[in-house]
Amino acid sequence: MTEDPELLIGLSDGELEALADGVLSPAVQKRLDELLARNAEGPLSAPEQAELDRLLDRVDHLTTVKTRARYTLHQKVAVSRS
Repeated sequence: MTEDPELLIGLSDGELEALADGVLSPAVQKRLDELLARNAEGPLSAPEQAELDRLLDRVDHLTTVKTRARYTLHQKVAVSRS
């Protein structure tokens, strides 16, 4: 199981579950929602666009971590059953 580079090794099941359930903080989610709504209405200023891009990168990173945590949990269950 440790040969798979996508596995998050060295974390407990509880830590993996916490990562899998992770979300943006309410303040960050609110700001992201605001910027997305404003962007839908028209162009953002350059600093706002840069902020939106950074927030979207955070969402992508969070999604990747969550997916890897779920995958690791699934693999641990599969190994324990075999």
